[in-house]
Amino acid sequence: MEKILRFFRPLVKFNYNHPFWVVGITVLAAVILGSFAVQLKIDTDLANLLPKKNPHVKALEELQQTVGGETAMEVAIKSPSFEDNKRFAEDLIDKSLELYDEQGSRPFFERAEFHKETTFLRDNALYFATPGELGDIKTYLQDEIQSAKEDANPFLVDFGSEEEEETGNNKELADFEQTYEDLIPSEYPVNADSTVMVFKLYPTGSKSDLDYLRSMFSSYDSLLVAANPQSYNSAMEVRYGGRLKRHLAEIDSIMNDVFSSFASGISSVIILVMLYFFIKKYINYRKGNEQEKEHRFWEHLIRMPVPVLVIGLPLLISLSWTFGVTYFVLGTLNTMTSVLFVILFGMGIDYGLHYYARYIEFRSKGKPILEALYETYDNTGSAIVVSGLTTAFSLFVLIIAKFRGFSEFGFIAGSGIILALSCMLFVLPSLLVISERRNWILLNTNRSTHDQGASTFNRFPMARSVVVVGLLIAVFVGMNYQKLDFQYDFGELEPEFPEYRSFNKFAGQVSHSDKRNPAYILADNQEQVIQILEKIRYKMKTDTTSPTILDVEALPERFPPTEAGANEKLKEISRIRELLNDPFIKGQDDSQLDKLRRAAQTKTQLAIDQIPDYFKSQFVTKQGEIGNFVIVYPSVGLSDGEKSIAFKNDIGEIQLDSGETFYAASTSIIAAEMLDLMRTESPYMVGATFLVVFLLMLISFRSLRWAIIAMLPLLVGLLWLFGIMMLTGMMFNFYNLVVLPAILGIGEDNGVHLAHRYREEGERSMWDVLSSTGQHVTIGSLTTMLGFSGLLFTNHPGLQSLGQMAVIGIGMTLVAALTFLPALIERLEDREWIRF
Repeated sequence: MEKILRFFRPLVKFNYNHPFWVVGITVLAAVILGSFAVQLKIDTDLANLLPKKNPHVKALEELQQTVGGETAMEVAIKSPSFEDNKRFAEDLIDKSLELYDEQGSRPFFERAEFHKETTFLRDNALYFATPGELGDIKTYLQDEIQSAKEDANPFLVDFGSEEEEETGNNKELADFEQTYEDLIPSEYPVNADSTVMVFKLYPTGSKSDLDYLRSMFSSYDSLLVAANPQSYNSAMEVRYGGRLKRHLAEIDSIMNDVFSSFASGISSVIILVMLYFFIKKYINYRKGNEQEKEHRFWEHLIRMPVPVLVIGLPLLISLSWTFGVTYFVLGTLNTMTSVLFVILFGMGIDYGLHYYARYIEFRSKGKPILEALYETYDNTGSAIVVSGLTTAFSLFVLIIAKFRGFSEFGFIAGSGIILALSCMLFVLPSLLVISERRNWILLNTNRSTHDQGASTFNRFPMARSVVVVGLLIAVFVGMNYQKLDFQYDFGELEPEFPEYRSFNKFAGQVSHSDKRNPAYILADNQEQVIQILEKIRYKMKTDTTSPTILDVEALPERFPPTEAGANEKLKEISRIRELLNDPFIKGQDDSQLDKLRRAAQTKTQLAIDQIPDYFKSQFVTKQGEIGNFVIVYPSVGLSDGEKSIAFKNDIGEIQLDSGETFYAASTSIIAAEMLDLMRTESPYMVGATFLVVFLLMLISFRSLRWAIIAMLPLLVGLLWLFGIMMLTGMMFNFYNLVVLPAILGIGEDNGVHLAHRYREEGERSMWDVLSSTGQHVTIGSLTTMLGFSGLLFTNHPGLQSLGQMAVIGIGMTLVAALTFLPALIERLEDREWIRF
């Protein structure tokens, strides 16, 4: 470390001799890179948090290319009159399809989904039934015939089996009704009393094009006003929304959170820095020589912003460089890295605080500007390089993670720390020189400060009790680590969108099937499709302890693609017609039998072109061909991470007898894979970070004993953090876990600075170290905590938890550094275990 510092030491003199050149060139580079940084967008797609080679990600990409991934905009209409709703919907659809995007030179919507012609399906429903469903129908009819025969026999004696038979009949009837409802929806999407109607519009643009979405929704607002729904019915109410609008609201919410947290966090940091250095410098000035007290209080007051300018400008330069580089390397930010500008501001300012504070101390002792710069560089520079590199490399460890939420966070944050450290070492001195030459920094020589400090009380109070209590708490927490929980409920980590919830409640009155959030498995041919179906159905039959699969289907089962398959199905339908013509039930007046009579009319093979678009759209590719894919519906709520992972484990990877493997694809599968991967990698990331921090400590101190001493506040503070989590019920989640390695990198700064300064000052100097460097590390940690604290006031629960974890974690490592470390060193001094 000393060799590195000596190598770059000539730059200090260059800063002194050419300060305007240094500032001018670095600001110009910041402006250039900053122009690219502002072009960064936030990508909320969970699939992009997994490696591109992940089989589920590749399967999802293939699915989108083959089937498409259109997200529709839903429009809900409510009034007492079905006819008025229908008339308005038809007019509104025509006007919606005419809406034109001037910027994109295209219509906003390419098609609408509203009226469903169900006559064809009702006449041929059994042709689209699966073999299993046809078998259930035959069993149901045979039971009905047998029951009718028994009812017609006057000599039959009932011995109690009728209830069991009726139960079996009811189950088969319920299965048939559910299948029939799934196959043949309502002609118009309405609720039970036909007062609410919903239709869908499919946009021409991508949901990632935020400008397009804003323009589309703005145009639609104007269209609804012009359409005047009340002219159709005075009580008519119209709303629109759905996942597409929620997506835009989520992006806007994150952006607002970033800016609000930036404003609150940065303003708090600026105020703290101004007040701290104003008080510190004014006290030093008043303690100085009486002959040199030339300036009044108001002259000090108007110079309060100087420390912020001197420290803040290099920091802003480093941030512009960081996110400019991010634009070229990564291209986008994700939900976790979107807040790094605020976090890096709080983290990066620490190095400037230490440098500026020590420079003021040396200048207050009467040292000339250049000598004070050299002294600061040689002494404090060593400590901030160690802490900066340790923090940076502890973050760079995350780059090896497969979970891109970790790796991208590590790359951006680690790069930001390195660039902030460089700017504080080699740009800040130039600003100090300029400030001194412009008389912006008022100082007074205070030659007695050090001697007075040495004569003060230098024993840490209750050192033994502090060490014992601190260790007992840490040991207790360490022994009960299993009580730390993980938050698996995705819903608890997502922001609330009242408008989205209100629309869902409004439009949700229109009935929906239980078959939701399906996963798709793409095969190469239809033989493989059938084999995949068999594998999944076998899983459904055998998994009775924790079933996660509701149903599975594929078009080759419902619509035979070959003539042989069609003929086989037509034979099955013919047998059902024979059962329906049985004398015992032929004349029965029964609504279910009437449905079956109409559904069993098919006698010839049907063509794909005869199938209504709304039905076949879920089974065909973009090219209109029958897709070779299987649709699997979950039986569990996928907002629960554990259930989502269980569903992924059940159907995520299907291996056929031939050895071929196929992977499921859906956003829920991606979310489960992401959660599973992050949960698996987290312990390794934390362990690797600990190892890197310790090795860098060892290299810096060149002493195993001092590396351990400097690491202890970090370890103890981290265990105290876990203890607070246990007491308050805080849980780990896939947002705050990403900041845990960052806490390790940040938290060790305090121990490094205090240990380095203590070694510099010598034995029995810890109290003096606390009164000087202790102030600096306190202000440094507080600024970092304030940077994170802006996240506490965001609308995003996940980002809030990240802020909570960081603030408490950094706070605990600071408390451990200011109490446990001095007390420990005093105990070691008393036992003569300290070596210099």
